[in-house]
Amino acid sequence: MQVPSIKTVSRGAALHGGPGTTAGSNKTFRVKCRAGSDTSHSVKEPILTSAHAPITILGAGLTGMSAAFHLRKAGVDCHVFERLPHVGGHAITLSEQGYKFDRTGHLLHLRDPSIRELCLSWIKGGVIEIDRQSRIYSHGVYTRYPFQANTFGLPADVAYACVTDFVRAHFAAEKPPISNFEDYCRAHFGNAISDAFMIPYNTKLWGVHPREISAAWCTRFVPLPRLEDVVAGAVGKNDRELGYNARFLYPRLGIGQLSEGLAQATGSVQCNTAPLAVHAAQRTVQFASGPVGYEALISTIPLPQLVALIQDAPDHVREAALRLKCTHLYYLDVALNTRPLLPYHWIYVPETRFPFYRVGAYSNFSDAMAPPNKGCLYVELADRSEPHLAELLPKVAQNLVEMGLIVEPHAIRFARLRRIDHAYVVFDNHYESSVETIQVYLQKMRIFSHGRYGAWNYSSMEDALLYGRDAAREAAKLIASNRSCDS
Repeated sequence: MQVPSIKTVSRGAALHGGPGTTAGSNKTFRVKCRAGSDTSHSVKEPILTSAHAPITILGAGLTGMSAAFHLRKAGVDCHVFERLPHVGGHAITLSEQGYKFDRTGHLLHLRDPSIRELCLSWIKGGVIEIDRQSRIYSHGVYTRYPFQANTFGLPADVAYACVTDFVRAHFAAEKPPISNFEDYCRAHFGNAISDAFMIPYNTKLWGVHPREISAAWCTRFVPLPRLEDVVAGAVGKNDRELGYNARFLYPRLGIGQLSEGLAQATGSVQCNTAPLAVHAAQRTVQFASGPVGYEALISTIPLPQLVALIQDAPDHVREAALRLKCTHLYYLDVALNTRPLLPYHWIYVPETRFPFYRVGAYSNFSDAMAPPNKGCLYVELADRSEPHLAELLPKVAQNLVEMGLIVEPHAIRFARLRRIDHAYVVFDNHYESSVETIQVYLQKMRIFSHGRYGAWNYSSMEDALLYGRDAAREAAKLIASNRSCDS
C-alpha cells in the first residue's frame, strides 16, 4: 500500500452536471482528507546534513510511515523518501465538488490491540464502528454474503443445486487433490456454488482464471461455512455473519484521515524523490540529487521494481522477479445527485454481463463522504483494458438502475475513471519460490522489503502497519548487532 503507482486517468464524464477538476501537486507532501474542503498537511523536507542515514526507507505509505514512526519513537534515526507528491500510498482520499472518494473501499479491521490504539489516536476526525451490510447480486436478486452460506432467495433450482453439491463435496470419501484456487473451490463448495459465484467472481476480481492462482492466499479471506450454516442459509435462518470483515472501523472523513494522522505522528518525509538505483553491496541509494548511504534499507515499493533498481542483483534473483505477476485495476468514482437507494456498504457482482465485479458506497460508510442528501460510489471494473468512459458510463448507469441503487441514469452527477497500477498480486505456481529467492538475497544485503507490495502478498491495512513495525524492529536490531560487533 505504499509506493505503488496510482494513476488518475485524466478523463471525466457526466450524465448530469459539469466537468471535474484536477488536483495539482506540490513540493511537500499533501494528503487530501475528507472534509468540507480539501485539507493538507505539509512537512518540511528533511535537510540531510550528510549523505548517510542509519536506516533509509523507500515509500511513505502505511508501511513506510509505520516503520519510521516506530524507529523514531525508539530514538533511531531514519530518512523516508517518497516518489509521489503526497504520502499515504493507496490510503488517501480525493475531494471534488463536496464529494469524497477513497481509492475504492479501504476499511479498517483492527485485531491487534496496540495497532488499534495507535490508529484511533492518529485519526482526528472521528471513527465510525460499522456492522457490515454486504450483498451479492446475481440471477436478478440480492442474497446475503457470503454466497456459499446464503442461497436463500436464489431461484429454486439454483439454490437446490448449490446446497446438494455442497453436501456431496462435504461428505466425499475421497477429497480431490488441490493444485489451484479452482480446485480449492470445487473441493470445499461443490461445483454449483463454484460455477454460480466463486469462479466467475474471482475471475473478474483477479483478472485471471482461478485455475491460474494457488490456494495459498485464501484461508483468511474466503469463509468456509459449516454444513449447518449452508443448510440454515438455504432456508433464510442463518443468524450469524461470516468472514473476517463482519465489523469494521471507518474514519468519518475518509481513509485519508489515517494517513494524515500517521504523517503528523511520523514527522519528516522527503516527497517527490524517486530512487534511481540501489547499490546493494555498497549500501547506497542513488537519487537525482546524489547517493544516500545506509546501514539498513527498508523498502515498501513493489518487489519486482525494487529488484530492477538493484544494480548488482544476481541473475537468479532478477529471473525470480520477472516471474512475479500482478494485475492493475480500473475503477469509477461516481457522484450521485441522491443518496444510494439501498443501505449496503458493498455489493459483489459475479455475472459476466456486468462490466464490474463490485460496487461500494462511500456515503453508506459515512454521511460526510458526500454533500447533504447526496451519495457517492466506487465501481470496480472487470476489464483490465482502459475503457472509454463515454461509452462505458451509460452501461454502468443502466446496471445501477437494474440493481436498485439509483432511480434513473441522470441520478449520476459525474464519474471519474481511475487506475491502480498494482492492485492484486497473482499467486501462481511460481509465486512462493520466486518470493523466497528474492527475500533470502535481500536479507543478506540488509534490505527489508515489507508491505503488501514490498512483501508481494494480499493483506490489509492493519497488516501494512504491522509490517512497518516489524521492519523497524528488524532493522534496528541489525544495526545494534553490527555496532556491537564493531565495538
